[in-house]
Amino acid sequence: MSVIDHEPTVSPTAASSPGDPSTAEHRPSRAKTIIGWTIVAALVLIVALVGLRVAATAPGARGALDPEARDDAGALALAEILRDQGVDIEVHRSRSQARAAIDESTTLVMSNPYTLTDEALQTLTEPAERVVFLSTSTHLLNELGIGDNATGTLSAATADCDVAEFAEVGTIRADRLFTPADGVQACFGDADGAAVLVDRRARPQRVVVEGTRLFSNATLAENGNAALGLALLGQTDRIVWYVPSFADSDIEAEPIDTLGSLTPTWVTPAILLLIAAGIAAALWRGQRFGPLVAETLPVTVRASETMHGRARLTARAADAAHAAQALREGTQRRLARRLGLAVHAGADEVADAASDRLRIPRGTLQTLLAGPLPDDDAGLVDLARRLDQLETAVDDSTHADRSDPTTHPRESEGNT
Repeated sequence: MSVIDHEPTVSPTAASSPGDPSTAEHRPSRAKTIIGWTIVAALVLIVALVGLRVAATAPGARGALDPEARDDAGALALAEILRDQGVDIEVHRSRSQARAAIDESTTLVMSNPYTLTDEALQTLTEPAERVVFLSTSTHLLNELGIGDNATGTLSAATADCDVAEFAEVGTIRADRLFTPADGVQACFGDADGAAVLVDRRARPQRVVVEGTRLFSNATLAENGNAALGLALLGQTDRIVWYVPSFADSDIEAEPIDTLGSLTPTWVTPAILLLIAAGIAAALWRGQRFGPLVAETLPVTVRASETMHGRARLTARAADAAHAAQALREGTQRRLARRLGLAVHAGADEVADAASDRLRIPRGTLQTLLAGPLPDDDAGLVDLARRLDQLETAVDDSTHADRSDPTTHPRESEGNT
């Protein structure tokens, strides 16, 4: 009588009991990890908010042609040049404050007032002596009635008009041209396209120029850009520079039709009900199955079984041509390897090499390896027999060459 000793088995329940020290140590470590990642996420969020706040309030983060912006698109350099010439510049970002600061000897300067309605723009510009638009849009041109957009650019242009302040400007290169309306003076170009339009038909005098590139900090020193800025803005001792912004806009947003407003009222509750039903079904069905178990199954399928399976499928389909093509391809690959050819050598190349090995005329084996395929079982059997004879003959010739190089295999047309 033999006794078989069994090692004690520890159940998973006992291994993970609440009193286990490993479990007690695992819980605090997970809590510490969660707290640590929460602190990291909070720090990242705080840094991002601070960065956005600094970027939004930095002088260099303002819009194009902002007189207080130091970046390439700003106009601080032009404002400083005007101050050096004794021009008093007041920068306002509120249209009400800007209008209150304007008097009859003031030049009002602004870029395209895209945030103002036509009524607000007219109210803002009414008390000024001169109004200079440093950038414009098609809507603004139509509202002012000063001209239209023109095609083309100017590589270099002089004033070529009777406006005295432009006499010493020199040449400029403008990226946008305008076609003046009747009674409007066109400078730095001609009647077909000019860079500057001066309208003296009514008060206030209005001047339009596309100066986004001309008067920016990055390109102010090029050509006569600085001189043009002084000529446009230095005609009065005082400038009120209004900076449009969405915070000072009087445009009321119109309600936009959304998908929710266009659908019946019962659609949204129905969609929510379907989503809730889908979640409930997923939870219900998901609890019916346990966790996936990965199991390695060492399965080996013999090549002969695969061959026999394919053969039975071909026989059941009665596809003699497909079976014959498979036999040809197998013979062609084996002959290519035995004859020292590439694995993907063509049928003609294999047939010529086999003919040279068997010492028979070339072209004898082309029909066997690349000719018409049989369409019945009798032809298939005959083709298989001839292919087998060809492989046997090539093998015999190879062995004969290895044993006696002076001996050649016998030529047999019946075998081919």
